[in-house]
Amino acid sequence: MKQFKNFYEGTYAKYILPGVLLQSVLIGGGYATGREIVEYGAKYGALGWLSGLGTFLGFAVIAALTYELIRLTKAYDFKTFMKTIGGPLWIVFDIVYLLFMVVIIAVMASATGNIVEQTLGLNYWVGVVAITVVVAILNFYGSRLIERFETLGTVALYAGYIIFSVLVIGTFGKNISTVFANHDTSFIEGSVSAGKALWSGVLYCAYNLVVMPATFFTIERQTRRVESVVSGIIGGVLATIPWFLTYFAVMCFYPNPDVLGASVPWLAMMQGTAGPVVIAIFGIVMGWTLIETSTGIIHAALERVNNGLKEAHKPPMTGKHDHYRSGWLYGSVQGWYHRPDRNGLQRIVLRFPCNLCTASDYSRRIQNLQAAQGRAGGTEKKSRFQTQERGLKGTAIQITFK
Repeated sequence: MKQFKNFYEGTYAKYILPGVLLQSVLIGGGYATGREIVEYGAKYGALGWLSGLGTFLGFAVIAALTYELIRLTKAYDFKTFMKTIGGPLWIVFDIVYLLFMVVIIAVMASATGNIVEQTLGLNYWVGVVAITVVVAILNFYGSRLIERFETLGTVALYAGYIIFSVLVIGTFGKNISTVFANHDTSFIEGSVSAGKALWSGVLYCAYNLVVMPATFFTIERQTRRVESVVSGIIGGVLATIPWFLTYFAVMCFYPNPDVLGASVPWLAMMQGTAGPVVIAIFGIVMGWTLIETSTGIIHAALERVNNGLKEAHKPPMTGKHDHYRSGWLYGSVQGWYHRPDRNGLQRIVLRFPCNLCTASDYSRRIQNLQAAQGRAGGTEKKSRFQTQERGLKGTAIQITFK
């Protein structure tokens, strides 16, 4: 037991744990389903790997610099960190993070309900209640349980992705060599440059940086610069290995629009090859990633509240207080989001084809546009359809926050 405890206080905690927390909170929603990998990389075909490289470099460099600054300034929560780099503008991030957290909680819970319903055949509310209870329990017991939960989650996630990748690539892998041999980028209209693909990966990293505060509390164990730098690089590696597994799986079907245009590309890729057991595993893995994302986001907020209490010379929250506050926060958002009149955020979410839902609505809308194009005919109409289709694909990622 003592050796197990030392494991979470020694080399693993200093070098690897920050990266584990980073990828755990990052890989939820559109990343886990494969939708974001298509939008920010795989759509570029043979050049898509450069997007993955850009994502890795972005996370590795920013994580290394961030962790070193945290170590030097002891800014282990996002309020202290933002005061260090933004001065009086720290309050802006506080407001933005609060709004972000509310959206994340609502979307992650609803997505879990949908995934549980679609892959396991259980009632929608089973997923919603399950994620609410698990997230509340994790935040009740605090940092140490979260570290262990997300460590086990990383092992399960990688095992799942390896299973899915072997299944898909082992069956359809011949197309990968064809894509690279022909330098195929045909899913994108016009020419695609290496710089554009690389920049897309950098942008993907940039819009996901909001997950970084979830890892700040793990830096308390670091005492040397080498630990900050190495842990940042490891974080970049852990965050992008599933990215590349998904990318090469998608290349098995490139440029098939049935896969690249699917709301959940992984399900589209495994269709006809995966049995109900594998689909159930996929549902469990997806649900696990959503729990990890929600847990990390809320825990970062609780750490920020604790720091505020310390600054006000008040005792920090105990596990009991954490339980009440996280439970009240989660329950309040769920009550608002799922209330009977279905106004507010849920209406906004359901207006678009969510990355976490089935591809049926998305495919139906694409087919309607194609039918409209066929009836209209003409170059001008075709151009208009292509613009509409691109716009529709764009809306498919509008609600995939992290």
